[in-house]
Amino acid sequence: MTGKSAAERRTGLLNGFAAYGMWGLVPLFWPLLKPAGAVEILAHRMVWSLVFVAAALLVIRRWAWAGELLRQPRKLALITVAAAVITVNWGVYIWSVNSGHVVEASLGYFINPLVTIAMGVLLLKERLRPVQWAAVAVGASAVLVLAVGYGRPPWISLCLAFSFAVYGLVKKKVNLGGVESLAAETAIQFLPALAYLLWLSARGDSTFATEGSGHALLLAATGIVTAFPLVCFGAAAIRVPLSTLGLLQYLAPVFQFLLGILYFKEAMPPERWAGFALVWLALTLLTWDALRTARRTARALAGRAGAPGTPAATGTPVSAGTAGAAPPTGRTPAAYGTDPLETRP
Repeated sequence: MTGKSAAERRTGLLNGFAAYGMWGLVPLFWPLLKPAGAVEILAHRMVWSLVFVAAALLVIRRWAWAGELLRQPRKLALITVAAAVITVNWGVYIWSVNSGHVVEASLGYFINPLVTIAMGVLLLKERLRPVQWAAVAVGASAVLVLAVGYGRPPWISLCLAFSFAVYGLVKKKVNLGGVESLAAETAIQFLPALAYLLWLSARGDSTFATEGSGHALLLAATGIVTAFPLVCFGAAAIRVPLSTLGLLQYLAPVFQFLLGILYFKEAMPPERWAGFALVWLALTLLTWDALRTARRTARALAGRAGAPGTPAATGTPVSAGTAGAAPPTGRTPAAYGTDPLETRP
């Protein structure tokens, strides 16, 4: 990343702000699609996302990955799991926004990094540093406080956080770019979604052709709303450091939270403020620890590169694998945020 020009870094930051800004403001879009229900909106999102992404791939002529994917049954199976999990995530998110639970939905993406770290410990046997353990403990306390405040567990938040954490884990194993991954996932979703829309139309319950051309265009625009922020994110991911993207990712739930209380006028009694304050404390600890570790690792690599006998000192270039090696002390990938080519709400 050090070789990037200042102009490229600015371009990357602008694309990052654009991507997370669009993801943060998307709660304003889903209510425009009423009277379509959440499942109909979800099905249109799947269908039109594939249309939009396939058109983009045709323009840039990037199809070689598809043939390779078809020859790898294990990857295909993982893509199918990813498609199923993101279907749940998208569906719950659309329903929650259109049912007046924007604040609770935003909480899901606030606690997602904590859930990702917890899954890393439980499933991948990753080791956490003391500050990371403290952040997870504070986050768990926040969920208990919010459960008392809501009179029930914040199941919308937990469903969004866990589904997106599982999705991120599967995506890391698949190792496909964001646009390619979205194309593969929506290709799997396409036929069931199209069948549902045709069935809905046959029953006379579809809103696509009955609410006017403006409504139909808005439903078709779900593909753009899904794919365009991802394109911006892809442009940001190759131009700015991952640690910067890890900080930018909090913009989306912050915007969603502010929309929930300021625009949608959702209630925030004291116990909910207390729960959110604990979540923000946990994220502050997590971010501080991640940045501190990143600085230590950078200093260690710089010192190693300048030491006598090292590749940099002897004029031998450091390989990409060495430069990107994971630092010691049980560093977890989740500490810097989620996969830089992910599919957001």
